Amino acid sequence: MTPRFVSLFLFLFLLALTNPTLSAAESTRKALFETFDLTIGETVTTTSGAELTLVSVKEPKGDVWGEISRPEVVVAVDGETATLVAGMYRLPVAIGSLQLDCPITGGLQKNSHIDHWALEKDARLRVWPAGSPWIEPGSFGYPLKQRWFASHTAFSNEPVAPRPDGRLYYHAGLDLGGCEALTEVVAATDALVVSAGNRILPGHEPAADTPVNPRYDVLYLLDDRGWYYRYSHLHSFDDAIRPGLRVKKGQRLGLLGKEGGSGGWTHLHFEIKSRQPSGRWGTQDGYAFLWQGYRELYDPAILAVGRPGHVIFAGDTVTHDGARSWCRDGGTLRYEWRFADGETASGPSIRKRYEQPGCYRETLVVTGPNGETDASFVRVQVFARGENGEAIAPPRLHATYHPTLDIRPGQPVTFKIRAFGTTHGEETWNFGDGSPERTTRSDGNVEQLAPEGYAVIEHTYEKPGDYFVRVRRMNEQGHLAEDRLFVRVGAER
Repeated sequence: MTPRFVSLFLFLFLLALTNPTLSAAESTRKALFETFDLTIGETVTTTSGAELTLVSVKEPKGDVWGEISRPEVVVAVDGETATLVAGMYRLPVAIGSLQLDCPITGGLQKNSHIDHWALEKDARLRVWPAGSPWIEPGSFGYPLKQRWFASHTAFSNEPVAPRPDGRLYYHAGLDLGGCEALTEVVAATDALVVSAGNRILPGHEPAADTPVNPRYDVLYLLDDRGWYYRYSHLHSFDDAIRPGLRVKKGQRLGLLGKEGGSGGWTHLHFEIKSRQPSGRWGTQDGYAFLWQGYRELYDPAILAVGRPGHVIFAGDTVTHDGARSWCRDGGTLRYEWRFADGETASGPSIRKRYEQPGCYRETLVVTGPNGETDASFVRVQVFARGENGEAIAPPRLHATYHPTLDIRPGQPVTFKIRAFGTTHGEETWNFGDGSPERTTRSDGNVEQLAPEGYAVIEHTYEKPGDYFVRVRRMNEQGHLAEDRLFVRVGAER
């Protein structure tokens, strides 16, 4: 052993001895919700005395991979029934005296290539009292210093791709896209750093019955609820971050990257693990907590939500749904859809047919009663059919920008782009301000961890306003890949 390694080992060993709370995931803060894993027809009584029944589970499958998409459960609270969609950007819904959400259903669990959730029945339900916050106010933030939905996301239960064993990769945590080596990763809540890269605090090794799975690009934090937080794909850690350090909500942890098993796109994989009703460690869906934390941090007037995306064959029709968008002041929202083919439509729910293969990023613009606006982008992957009916994937793009907050006229903004599934052609940028189009050429993700994989371009906006950025690239077959960004430039100070 080197002297440096011996010193680090002794430091961590003494730290564990002097602070016994570091050697086990003991909860000192109780969650505001209860969790129930139920079989169809099973009824339980909540702490408040309400009777909760899982009435049915519906798990429709798509044609491309046979993927389960937008699974639904019917639940009853004291006889009052309602339908919930499992995960997929859904917040808890008020039913009678309770609020409920459904993080996962049994078919998704069985069809997944990894047992993320530790579910052993037909569905999982989380239950809050009516009117309760979803997590303690002020205790939770947002793990990136950037706008809500500033780039591509992939959240719980979204299908990603098939695996060789015939099962599918479904997202269990929350993937938040951002700008490589520029977007700051911060602590979502007060916590203890239990691993940084391959350094682990004694008592938190995988052999000690914890969900910690160390890797060079990964941080694990532990909070006083007994929840472990995985922050993956970091470009770099902040110099102060080490096992045994206690961090505060919002404290910088490092910079966003595409390291590890990222698939080559820059994002934070943010996933919470906690003890589930099965007694095992499983994913604790964090969407509602991020939603509440972001609103507390930034107090937005309006948030547009048009996700999740769609995976279809050419010729299929999908329903775009923006009804889960939110306005702080209530009142009627106006919904405008702007499609890649130049068509537009109004209304929260719109049907759209896709004839040509490609990867499209459709735009939802939501306007509140006082003129406030926000935008959300929906990815539609339209597959071609091969000679034997096999699915031929379209090319894709991932665009990011930095900064995303407090941009001012005359301030340079950095944009980054990477193509996936093609090395043909180049990207064409339209920055939405009437300036001439410009081009870049990214590497096509030939080598996922290539340091220069993203092409970089800067642009400066001369006036305040809301700008819709569009970037496009074609493959050899003429199939389109596009991405879009929403850039808000404030008035000069």
